[in-house]
Amino acid sequence: MVDEETTIAQGLHITDDSAGYDAACKRVLSEKAILARIMKSCLEEYKDCDVGDIAEKYIEGQPQVSAVPVLPDEGGTVISGMDTEDKSVREGTVTYDVRFRAIVPGSEEQIALIINVEAQNDFYPGYPLIKRGIYYCCRMISSQYGREFTGPHYEKIKKVYSIWICMKPPQYRENTITRYRLVEEHLVGEGKEPVRNYDLLSIIMLCLGGPNGANYDGVLRMLDVLLSNETSEAEKRKILKDDYDIQMTQTMEREVSVMCNLSKGVREMGRADGILSSLKNLMETMGLTIEQAMAALKIPDTEKQKYMDLLERQ
Repeated sequence: MVDEETTIAQGLHITDDSAGYDAACKRVLSEKAILARIMKSCLEEYKDCDVGDIAEKYIEGQPQVSAVPVLPDEGGTVISGMDTEDKSVREGTVTYDVRFRAIVPGSEEQIALIINVEAQNDFYPGYPLIKRGIYYCCRMISSQYGREFTGPHYEKIKKVYSIWICMKPPQYRENTITRYRLVEEHLVGEGKEPVRNYDLLSIIMLCLGGPNGANYDGVLRMLDVLLSNETSEAEKRKILKDDYDIQMTQTMEREVSVMCNLSKGVREMGRADGILSSLKNLMETMGLTIEQAMAALKIPDTEKQKYMDLLERQ
């Protein structure tokens, strides 16, 4: 049966801007085949599970995707699935990249987890990313009041995960996976509490690198290939199929194709910005005409009109 076009493919259009590329990354990450492999590699509840079972049995419904990264107090474009927004009168609104529920394998009461996945290009956005991850976990816990439990029934709180895929980390963190969570520490005596009563939040940092570094394997390599703006569509398709047994449906192929086209557009736009900057510098500092500046930069005749038009619009 031919896979129907999902909201991911329907909602994306090939545009030459980085925001569109970011949106494409998030939508591709929401594919259950991708999420299942992230969960098996990073979440202890699923380490012994088959990835097919994780995708088909344990991930509930369709993971929700936010089309645009949103800061607190701003609205977001929601595609489908679990509610993307945590709203608080005093704390504003947080819109997650991808959020979904998953059942814990073998749990008698069908215990559910709430899992958030974030794609992050900037490792130094002006604050430590881990603190934002902790904040997201806290919001996902506090927002359960009135949804997952009411009154004093705190025993019904669901465990939450916030998974951060960092595409451009510093070199010392490349090809690493790090987990941050609550643990019990005995200061006096050994009064033990059941783990399930405090193990309620975890932040996972997946820092991608490249084939030249150590630990370039498994889910780190899969994500690096999938999200790379250098790897061709055909190469991505081959690696995902041959090395990770990810059967590319027609919808998945369209999504990867859109992302590759977007990354090409982003690279071309970056090149154009650099040439425009050089043209303006030559014209201002050397007193060259636009024709002389383009000749100095050896811009092909076929592209000269494009740059003349761009300069006129600035």
